[in-house]
Amino acid sequence: MPLELAALRRDPVWRGEGVARGDGRPVLLICGFLAGDPSLRTMASWLSRIGYRPARAGLRWNVGCAGETVDRLERRAEELAGEAGGRIALVGQSRGGTCARALAVRRPDLIDSVVTLGSPLKAQLDVHPGVWLHVHLIGALGTLGVPGLLSASCRNGGCCLQFNDEVAAPFPPGVRLTSVYSRSDGIVRWRACLDEYAQQVEVDSSHIGMSVSAPAYRAIAAGLAPRPPG
Repeated sequence: MPLELAALRRDPVWRGEGVARGDGRPVLLICGFLAGDPSLRTMASWLSRIGYRPARAGLRWNVGCAGETVDRLERRAEELAGEAGGRIALVGQSRGGTCARALAVRRPDLIDSVVTLGSPLKAQLDVHPGVWLHVHLIGALGTLGVPGLLSASCRNGGCCLQFNDEVAAPFPPGVRLTSVYSRSDGIVRWRACLDEYAQQVEVDSSHIGMSVSAPAYRAIAAGLAPRPPG
């Protein structure tokens, strides 16, 4: 990731050169598994520079029940859309992108465009075995009653039924979906990112480094670009 960040700082895209300018829309940034809002701070700075209004999701750590997380994101999206007087955009990394897809299916009236970065949209758990270990550990703690963590009920109970249906559902017409993926991801298997409803964009990046990848930033700018009038 440090090398990707250094490369980003040298790239013209960091200065907003060669990409479409934003129209002031709010962009809700949704962090990945085991990450929090600060993990997308660099992206927020860049989005502000090119003409958007980045907004935090309010997630200290994205380790909770996915169903409850999307409920929270829905309330945040309602707030931002109300302030803006129109639909907003979502950018989600890894698990955050999966949550973004579910939210757009649930509330297309609030969402104009979604960009996902290394998100397993086709198979949520098609990930590296090391990630599986963390999921099981956190799930065990949540099942024992530690608050704010996913638990066994997320897999076998009713709390995530709606979320799972939304992730698998056809994507709503009128909402743009861009899935950015990398064959050198190392965490999420790249084929799991190939949602048939998405504009699929391949970049050369590590999984974590996608949040500071110059090619990924170009894909984000294209996916969020204001629609032509009419």
